[in-house]
Amino acid sequence: MVNMLVGKVAVITGAARGIGEATARRFVEEGARVVLADVLDDAGETVAEGLGSAALYRHADVTQSGQVQALIDTAVEEFGGLHIMFNNAGTMGTLQADFLEEDFHAFRKTIEVNLLGPMLGASFAARHMAKNGGGCILSTASSSALYGGYGIIPYRATKAGVVSMTRSLAIELGKYGIRVNCISPGPTRTPMTAMEGAPEDRVEELVDISMEAMRGRMPLGRLGMPEDVANAAVFLASDQAAQITGVDLAVDGGETLGNMENTGEIIQDRILEVLGG
Repeated sequence: MVNMLVGKVAVITGAARGIGEATARRFVEEGARVVLADVLDDAGETVAEGLGSAALYRHADVTQSGQVQALIDTAVEEFGGLHIMFNNAGTMGTLQADFLEEDFHAFRKTIEVNLLGPMLGASFAARHMAKNGGGCILSTASSSALYGGYGIIPYRATKAGVVSMTRSLAIELGKYGIRVNCISPGPTRTPMTAMEGAPEDRVEELVDISMEAMRGRMPLGRLGMPEDVANAAVFLASDQAAQITGVDLAVDGGETLGNMENTGEIIQDRILEVLGG
């Protein structure tokens, strides 16, 4: 620990597992106090309890403005302020075998969680930060925002929206001393990779399929872990990144340098085979 975030208070959404959980742990290690938010209450409570007095958990649906505002209020009331807002909650949505068969049943939820959620988080956090000396707003985008692919078009579209939102907010909020950045993970081993609605007993199998198939697209040949993204979030949230705003930081093992191996259709076919089997 080098105390990069001492004196900082953060809110992290989607903090019960994966990237959010790893970031909460790293923020606390670096001296921050953290409000963890999620809809997975048992998991979220367990993570917060393990982090001790520097963390607490609150249930929050990021698509509901009142619940997002409540997170900001909790940070201020319990820890004395808010310096970092990390809009990490997201959903992969559902995998559709063929766009011509898309019924858009889950489309609205994907937009609301992945795009409305970060917008609400940024809005309520910025209102506090603008009156209290500035701060840092982070959001989780995705390398999927930067190139086309199969099967999860709504997800890709919403993550591209996060990147665009980040750039525009950085311009608008800079005058208040608020830095706005996002992080685009490449293939990263988290439960979300299994797709929404995947049977609990098949999650690890589906994640394995996705991860191993995508390894070939990565020049480093190394699959990402939540801690890789968490380390990037620590840097961007710290004063060491004081001159950085409007940036989409790729944490992708070089994936977006070029599609070395087009595995998208292979992944789609294998996952659909497992889910249908």
